[in-house]
This record gives sequence, structure tokens and C-alpha cells, in this order.
Amino acid sequence: MPEASAASSLPGLSAPSASFEVPLEMLSACHGRVQAQCQTLQRLLPHVAGHGADRAAQEAASAVMRYFDTAAVHHHADEEVDLFPALIESMAGSDAVCLRGMTQALAAEHRELERRWQRVRAGLQAIVTGDASRLLADDVQGFVDHYAQHIAREEAELLPMARRLLGDAELDAIGRAMRARRGLADPPFPDLSAT
Repeated sequence: MPEASAASSLPGLSAPSASFEVPLEMLSACHGRVQAQCQTLQRLLPHVAGHGADRAAQEAASAVMRYFDTAAVHHHADEEVDLFPALIESMAGSDAVCLRGMTQALAAEHRELERRWQRVRAGLQAIVTGDASRLLADDVQGFVDHYAQHIAREEAELLPMARRLLGDAELDAIGRAMRARRGLADPPFPDLSAT
């Protein structure tokens, strides 16, 4: 495969997008981007087996590291710092034991994903410096599989529950917090006086 086509087949950066004004959709879109990055990781394994740590592999490894070192960290914080507490607060006065159990389990899964990421990241960092031998298939597959299970649980349980329990004010606050976490200003309010 020519290097140019190898480079274009590796990054895997396209995924659904959403805005912070609809934070639950933004979280779901992030899941799509995580899955795209996981596909890039899986494609990277046979690529480095055949081509070594060539320029395309180095660029893909850098892009995956950049994503999981920033966007994925923000995503976990979006859930743990903003979404989980808002959900628990929405159940104030009710029996929130089940909800607490679910959010604690999801937070524990985040820690496990972060632990697994460090092993995968070490292999990717080696690729960036020209060594393709440290990216291990078992580490990549374990990370990808764990993320797939985690995303499936959040899509099936967490986000539907959030859609049922959270009102516009809570969702707006979560969206503003997500923007602030990324250093983005709130969008200006539309000028309704001209209408």
C-alpha cells in the first residue's frame, strides 16, 4: 500500500458531531469519536506489522494519543463532575441507590480505561519515536473491548436515564460546564430585539 493511502486510512477521525447546547447528544457523539479512535488503533496493528513505525503510523499514533490525552479525559470529567451529580441531585428525596451504584460503577470503569490507556499509550509513544515493537495486540484489544462495553452501557442506561430525569436548566448547566472545561466561551445570546 502506498504511504499516502496508508496515512489516509489510519487517522479515523470522522464521527458524528453535536454542540454543547445539547450536552447529552455531545456525550453520545464523543462515544462515536472514541469508537473511531479505537478503530484506528485496531488498523494500526497490522499496519505497523507490515510497514513498521513509518510516517503514517507515527501520525496515527500521535493523533490517537492527542485524542485520548485530551478529549477522552474531558469526556470522563463531563460525566463524573457534571452529569453524574446532576442525575443524583435530580433524584433528591427519592431512592437514588440504583443511580449511585450505576454512576460509581461507570466511574470505576473510567479508572480501568485510564489504566489500560497508559499501556496502549506507551506503545503508541514508541511508534512516534520509531519503535513499532511495543504496541501489543492484547493491550489494544483489551482497551478497545473495554471501551466498547463501557460505551454500550452508557448509551443503553446512562444517557436515556439522563434524558428522562434532567430538565433544560440542568442540561444547560452541564453544557456550560463542558464548554468551560475546554476553555470555550459561552455563545452569545441571539439579538431578539430585531425581530
